[in-house]
This record gives sequence, C-alpha cells and structure tokens, in this order.
Amino acid sequence: MTKARLTAGRIERFHCPEGKHQAFLWCDEVPGLGVRATAGSDRKGYIFQAKVSGKSMRVTIGDVSAWSIAAAQAEARRLQVLIDQGNDPRQVKAEKEAAKKAKAAALKAQNLRESVTLSMAWEEYLAARKPYWSERHYLDHIADMHPGGKKRTRSRIPLTIPGPLASLSAVRLVDITPELVEEWARTQSEQRPTRARLSLRLLKAFLFWCESHPKYKEIVTRNAAKNKAARESLGKPSVKNDALQREQLAAWFAAVKQIGNPVTSAYLQALLLTGARRNELATLRWEDVDFQWNSLTIRDKVEGTRVIPLTPYVGLLLSLLPRRNGWVFSSPSAASGRLVDPRIAHNKACAVAGLEMTLHGLRRSFASLCEWIEMPAGIAAQIQGHKPQGVREQNYIRRPLDLLRKWHNHIEAWILEQAGIEFIAEKPGLQVVKNT
Repeated sequence: MTKARLTAGRIERFHCPEGKHQAFLWCDEVPGLGVRATAGSDRKGYIFQAKVSGKSMRVTIGDVSAWSIAAAQAEARRLQVLIDQGNDPRQVKAEKEAAKKAKAAALKAQNLRESVTLSMAWEEYLAARKPYWSERHYLDHIADMHPGGKKRTRSRIPLTIPGPLASLSAVRLVDITPELVEEWARTQSEQRPTRARLSLRLLKAFLFWCESHPKYKEIVTRNAAKNKAARESLGKPSVKNDALQREQLAAWFAAVKQIGNPVTSAYLQALLLTGARRNELATLRWEDVDFQWNSLTIRDKVEGTRVIPLTPYVGLLLSLLPRRNGWVFSSPSAASGRLVDPRIAHNKACAVAGLEMTLHGLRRSFASLCEWIEMPAGIAAQIQGHKPQGVREQNYIRRPLDLLRKWHNHIEAWILEQAGIEFIAEKPGLQVVKNT
C-alpha cells in the first residue's frame, strides 16, 4: 500500500491505471484515509478504511470536489475515534439517519395536526365509507357540510343555507373539543334542533372513524361528539303523531288527486298505500316493477331489498306514468332525473284538505290503518320493511308473497272505500270507476 502526502496537485494527477477497476491513493498523515479513482470515470472520492472487530470496513466520505483535504482528514480522524471507542461508524451513521427520519416524521405529523381541518378529513371519510352507505345516508353527510350560498330554483328563499356542520368545516381536527361541540350544539338548538341531532350522530360516527384511522388516530384521541352536554342542549326528539285518520282519507285523496303533476300525485298515493319509506319509493325503477306477477322490488335500508305485492290500484297508478327514463317517478327538471322533493306539493294539498301531514306521516298512517282490518302485525311490518321482532318472526316465519298480497290488497281496498273511491280491478286490465 503506497502512501503519500495528499495535495491538490497530486489528487488532480491521480487516475485509475488501465486494466484496473479502481485504484487508491493513501494518505501518509491520517491512517485509513485515501482517495479512490474508478475506471472509466473522472470522479474521485475520499474513503476511510479500517478494521472493526477484526474485520475490514470501508466507508465513503465524499467527492474530492466537495470535500477539502483538511475536512476529509478531520472526518477520517473522527471515524477512527468512533472505532477506538468500540463503535461501528456504519451503525452510528444508520442510527443518525434513522433519528433524522423519525424527527422528519414527527415534524410532518405535527404539521398535519396543525393543518388538517374537519372538512378535509370529512371528504376522505365520505370517500372511504360511501360504498357501505345508502344514497340517502350519503346525501345526509353532504348536506351537513354544505357551505350554502347557492341559488335556489324553486323557493322564496333565494340562497341555500349552510348545513349544520358547515360552521365547523374550517376548524382544525385537533381543535374539535367537547367544549367546542357543546357550543356548536347550543347555537344549533336555537335554529334547527331536529336536524342538529342527526348531525351530532354523524359527527360522532366520523370521530370514531378518525380514532382508528392510521392518519388521524394521533390527532383524534377522544370523541368530542360523545358529549352529554351537547345532547342535552339539543334536547330529546319529540314523538311524531301525525297520521291520517279514517275520516280524513277522503279529503286527503281528493286534494292529492288534484295535484297538477301526475307523477307527484301518483307517488303520494303510492306512498300511503305501500307504507314505504319516502326514498325507497322515490328510487323505484321500472325494472323493479313486475306487472306480470304483480310485485315491487324495494331497495330496503334494512335488508338490502324486499319484495312486496303490487296492489291493483297502485298498479294502475304506475301503469299510467310516462316512461321518460329508468325511474318510475321521473322528473325531467331534476338533475337526477327523478322526483326529489314532493314535500311542497304535498304540503299544499294538505293545506287544501285542512290537514297537517308529513311524508313520513303517510308511512305511519299505513301502519295505523292496518289495525282497522286486524292485519297481523308481522305482515304489516314485513310490507313496510321493519325488522322482524321476536325469535319466532326472525327464525321461523317465512311468508310467501301471495300471503302478503291477500292482506295488502285488503288494506288497499279498505282505504279506497273509506276515501270514497269506487275501484274495480278487472282482468286483464284495471279500471277506476268514480269518486263518490
């Protein structure tokens, strides 16, 4: 091993001889320090070579263009001191790099804590959970974070109002505290407590998701929406009692049948006569209607789908509807192509009839009116899509569609009779005779 005093000129003149892959110029002042030249390359670098635990070790210090001779010698001496102290310079370097990466990761996590907002994490939450939700549940999440301020097309209020959670959208996730949620609930309770109760439940589910998410579990360490004070501020939901009485059916049907839009009129009548949830019926497609075997396939939020009878009068209503697209209750003016919000028309009809009734009240009406004909509770529940109650209903009762049809046709005929609608189901067609 030839040693020489390292100088700029000597290093400049040093090259790898032909026929060799690499060559070394060793320093005679600092043991182990050398310059390495590689065949086919003009680049040269400082290296340090020594023995660690009886085995040879070589590490690269750096390019000769970046390191001065004095700096390379100082680095070589430092490496030798590490070896004399019983340390492997390679391991020390790896530990330093690991510590550097850990520090960078901690800094990145800190920056995330200081920058990620509720709305940013909310968008990721919706994208992750959408495949497991119904369309209505997903739209509830969208509406809750809606910023508002968009023009309305059919309302006296010119602009849409922000969703209940919109006021929290810009708040950092780390700042979502029980105190903040309680203050939010107190404000919302003065404006829209019913909707805010739903929003609080959605926020609680979102924060539970954050607690188990690798990206957010270090930020959300407790569920701020699991908050007794916030629940108390919003109050308990009142029990809804709106349901059509037997003597109100005639007035309700007369008003609803006068609605100018035949799709809306048919939808509202079918909503009462099937007892379905409003969105279940609104999303009914023509492929779900079987006129041959008189059945409807309902997209059920409980079981996924359920099949119920297509009763004669409802079958007539559907057969008269225009087939503009795949939706049974279509709407050429709606972006979705289907009926979205029939509440305005229904509220006007109820005002004409002198009634106060919500759309969900029609579902409640169906369940209540079934009592008049002593329909078995399990059959009414199955038609409406309620979960079976009790061990016998859950595990033993399996009703065929014909059995459901017997009772469903019966309640439809009884409701029409009470409404003063004379209706005759003829084969092969259907015919409405008259209103009395």
